[in-house]
Amino acid sequence: MTDRMQGVYLMGHGGPDMLAFRDDIPVPVPGPGQVLIRVTAAGVNNTDINTRIGWYAPEVTGATDDVTQEVEAGGHAGALSFPRIQGGDLCGVVQALGEGICQFQVGNRVTCPVNLPRARPSAPMGYIAIGSEIDGAFAQFCLMDEGDLYDVSASPLSDVEIAAIPCAFGTAEGLLARAGVTAGQEVLITGASGGVGLAAVQLASLRGATVTALTSATKAAAVRSQGALVTMERDAALPRDHFDVVIDIVGGSGWGDLILALRPGGHYAVAGAIAGPMVAADLRDIYLRDITIHGCTYQSPENFGRLVALINAGRIKPLVSKTYPLHDIAIAQEAFQSKVLPGKLVLIP
Repeated sequence: MTDRMQGVYLMGHGGPDMLAFRDDIPVPVPGPGQVLIRVTAAGVNNTDINTRIGWYAPEVTGATDDVTQEVEAGGHAGALSFPRIQGGDLCGVVQALGEGICQFQVGNRVTCPVNLPRARPSAPMGYIAIGSEIDGAFAQFCLMDEGDLYDVSASPLSDVEIAAIPCAFGTAEGLLARAGVTAGQEVLITGASGGVGLAAVQLASLRGATVTALTSATKAAAVRSQGALVTMERDAALPRDHFDVVIDIVGGSGWGDLILALRPGGHYAVAGAIAGPMVAADLRDIYLRDITIHGCTYQSPENFGRLVALINAGRIKPLVSKTYPLHDIAIAQEAFQSKVLPGKLVLIP
């Protein structure tokens, strides 16, 4: 095996010009407890784009497609170390094992969560993010700790399909678990044609919930194919006091209407704000109606373990609209941001 690989360096915060495709990146060497993975597919996500443009910086208050200022600390946890190899969505094959590895063998197919649990006394739900704090899957090889990996060799899904799952389905499963979605509940899902939204539609339906999805008319059929019973235009008037749960990845100016759409005692869970992070509502609509609000990013081993069981049983299947070679990452991210295609886009190293 060569000691150099192809991959994409993120050189700093900014536009697509910050993405540098290289063919001379050193192949990482696994240390004790680490696994070297040959990447077979890597999903395209909002998280990677948001990190590139610096959207997580506190001074950024607009939508994800409206970042104009320069930032210094634009990662999940503040400042990033550059160059950084992004790519949180991973499917790959075990290439080499560091000392002490006992759970995996060379040739196993693996995946892992995008956010890796790293609990500390001061942060019991702490995590580090692949592609932010550590290098990720936008390269031919990447390193992961043994304890963060899950074996998906038994899954009937393709490598491309598995690479479309960790961020979208992991986030969606976390949202549904935190909100306590159960059979028979009425669930409203925003941004339902995107990766996380479609995953939430599929997983909520699998739980036996009745799903209403907000999406454009051009993507409504794709959303219904994933399990939504009802689809509504994004700017449609929502019924009041109707839903048990709202799953939101959009935020923006319509946030107050989402709160009012909940029944008294309802649950609102959020894991994104592509329409803008600054929202407004009447607090009386929240506390007088006993609304519970959940912020969801942490991907617990319990939630991701349930997801892997569904992957290996073939009970979930992501919608992948298109694949791109890794060197076309800028084209793929532009297509992703255009929101023309439903579901996921995947890069092939």
